[in-house]
Amino acid sequence: MNKFKILLYFFLVSLFMSSCTPTYLTSTSPDESLILEFDLDDEGQPWYQVTWNGMPIVKKSYLGFELKDQAPLTGNFKVVGELRNTMNDTWSQPWGENKEVLDHHNELTVFLEEKDGAKRKMNIIFRLFNDGIGFRYEFPEQPNLKDFVIMNEKTQFVLNDNHDTWWIWADYDTYEKLYNHTDVDSATWVATPVTFKTKDNLYISLHEAALTDYAGMTLKLDDKKKYTYNATLVPWSNGDKVRTSAPMKTPWRTVQVGQKAADLVNSNIIVNLNEPSKIKDPSWIQPMQYLGIWWEFHIGTKEWKEGPRQGATTESAKKYIDFASENNIGGVVVEGWNSGWDKWGQKDAFDHITAAKGYDLDEVAAYAKEKGVYLIMHNETGGDIPAYEKYMDQAFKLYEELGIHALKTGYAGDIYPRGEHHHGQFMVNHYRKVVEKAAEHKIMLDAHEPIKPTGIRRTWPNMMTREGVRGMEWNGWSDGNPPNHTVTIPFTRMLGGPVDYTPGIFDVQYENNPDRVAWNTTAEIMNEARVHTTLVKQLALSIILYSPLQMAADLVENYEKDMEAFQFLSSSTADWEESKMLAGEIGEFAITARRSGKEWFLGAATDATGRAVSISLDFLEPNKVYKAIIYADAPGTTHLNDPKKYEITEKNVTSTEAMLIQMNAGGGAAIHFKILD
Repeated sequence: MNKFKILLYFFLVSLFMSSCTPTYLTSTSPDESLILEFDLDDEGQPWYQVTWNGMPIVKKSYLGFELKDQAPLTGNFKVVGELRNTMNDTWSQPWGENKEVLDHHNELTVFLEEKDGAKRKMNIIFRLFNDGIGFRYEFPEQPNLKDFVIMNEKTQFVLNDNHDTWWIWADYDTYEKLYNHTDVDSATWVATPVTFKTKDNLYISLHEAALTDYAGMTLKLDDKKKYTYNATLVPWSNGDKVRTSAPMKTPWRTVQVGQKAADLVNSNIIVNLNEPSKIKDPSWIQPMQYLGIWWEFHIGTKEWKEGPRQGATTESAKKYIDFASENNIGGVVVEGWNSGWDKWGQKDAFDHITAAKGYDLDEVAAYAKEKGVYLIMHNETGGDIPAYEKYMDQAFKLYEELGIHALKTGYAGDIYPRGEHHHGQFMVNHYRKVVEKAAEHKIMLDAHEPIKPTGIRRTWPNMMTREGVRGMEWNGWSDGNPPNHTVTIPFTRMLGGPVDYTPGIFDVQYENNPDRVAWNTTAEIMNEARVHTTLVKQLALSIILYSPLQMAADLVENYEKDMEAFQFLSSSTADWEESKMLAGEIGEFAITARRSGKEWFLGAATDATGRAVSISLDFLEPNKVYKAIIYADAPGTTHLNDPKKYEITEKNVTSTEAMLIQMNAGGGAAIHFKILD
């Protein structure tokens, strides 16, 4: 049952009484553990600071903007009013880690106006949750601020010490990087989410929510002020950061806190800071596992383009559809289905309508529908935005007519028009245009080379998942992702939202594919490439690395050779009602449990260090007996030694017990808990 409670307080005095208006304001989280302080300095510049249980999280940090061809909005302010609200509500998601989400926060809006001059107005809205805060700027409609260009957002995050930091280098075009673990002093320019661990063993994450019609935010370490990050927005080609007009609101800037690393993962701040769904009837949106014609391209056994090594054929698509239909897998993606791949990198290479020779789109779509399998289309744009937008509506209409309701998009390469960036306002608006157009045609989206997730999935739940990470494909043609990478992602990238990492590789050493051909790197590197995990860790990652469109990424023939292990994937789902990270440390290990109906699935994974972790089974339903089907690395198995060997055991358990989870180096465990009637 939902509860909604609003307490409203508003204080506003006339201009001649402005000297009596308080500038120092405070607010707390509902449990009063988190305290926000706001004030203006002697020059009228706004600042804030945050403490949690008496410990400083963000020290005195300034706020404001530099504008193009206008005076800055950084000082000369007075406080002309305040507004306070409290929200305590539970809302339902059509899909997600948890079906029910609690939104409990206190809100403070500070109304600012310049003391003299143009007397422009700027409001700052703070929302305080028990596990962090969000704040955003608001520019109301006003006579002296209409159309304007932001050249620099002056938001600061001043940390109190040289924390442990997990981060990737800020890049205007990609998030596909390995994470660094350093101190703050070495993390000089970072993408968000960025995660910290303090000397008091608190965990902090900085990110943003509700990124709409604005540039993506990176954080740059101040050269002069210690432990201070300044918001640095991704520019347009001419140097503008954000082109906008009042009234408008910026994205939320977020600070999450937790006593354990798992607290950050279990937080709902990012989705709570987004607007409710704009899709009135989301019944057509269906989470699912999927497989498809994809991995063969990355390990070099097939090619995207037409010819003798073409991967996407009518015959191969039907083979994948048959396997999906027979094994409880909801969808099949077919990359390379369309013509134009021989023109990769050129303008107007793709129309996303014309099928390649050897691939009959109508026949495959009809076959998938007959078999009860979703056919997932693929639109690789090559970054050619004008061409994609020219054909997009026509292509989406075609897919809808064929009964196709899922689409994977790609933006590999530089952006056309040249000079624009993947993460600037130009592309933020393009990505949103695709989401909204897809919703018109009842199409779910999986975006690769995307803008980072900021909780938009709440407002547009057809925006299911996205890459935005150094994913599985890097294991096909490079030195690969080290064992600690996948147990870093839940505490960093995934704090923004679901990730299409594409786990599920069984042939981790490519022993069944000796005739691989390099396509974008040297044959020597290609021959040395492999997946740096055990097979069991691949099962576990399907639970840990959440995606409502969850790929089982290996070739069908590799699954057919090991149906015993594949049983864990075919028994699982991507549609969860409840999720909990039970234990974990950043870059070391992660243990996550998710519930569908009355069944629970658990994934546990470790880095290159073997470890045993005891967990409570109190997440299981009380007074019930469960059969635990345990997939574990065989004794002596590691990611370097016989990585495909595993054992399956069964035992009965209850919610009152603890279970010791054994994870071999580079490996893990996967457990299916089935309730016994």
